[in-house]
Amino acid sequence: MNTDKIIELAFYTLPALITGAVAYYSFQTFSKSEEQRRRFNLLKENQKQALPLKLQAYERLALFLERTNPSKLLIRVAPITNDKVDYQNLLIQHIEQEFEHNLTQQIYVTNECWTMIVTAKNTLIQNIRKTTMNPEVANADKLRETILSNLFESSESATNLALSYLKTEIRDFL
Repeated sequence: MNTDKIIELAFYTLPALITGAVAYYSFQTFSKSEEQRRRFNLLKENQKQALPLKLQAYERLALFLERTNPSKLLIRVAPITNDKVDYQNLLIQHIEQEFEHNLTQQIYVTNECWTMIVTAKNTLIQNIRKTTMNPEVANADKLRETILSNLFESSESATNLALSYLKTEIRDFL
């Protein structure tokens, strides 16, 4: 008789256990799905807010590269004196100020893009210093002329290469 009661008890509890297990599994699946949906919605909302900031960063970096392009920089920044070293320092100061003004934009772009921008800036400064050390360059006007002629002789300036990379990255981003 004891075995009959045990078997009867098993008949009652087994369906309850199976139903409980199915309910638990369904609840776990539903909970995971809801959590993923909430995360997706939160990510989508964050991207909606971050997209304008990222686009603004790319715009500001493109403006930096345009403003430091030697052909535009030399027209915009006229020499104060006739001394080539003073003019070199003035040009480098303008480049550094532009760079520092846009320094925070690096958090919105990829590391490769930021490296291209820093490399373009450093290459430009190095070219200005190298041209200044040329003994044929006697004064600030000759320095301007030599930098521009070097720019036209080279296939592409570092700022143009960085700008091309920036444009490619933003196209891939969008």
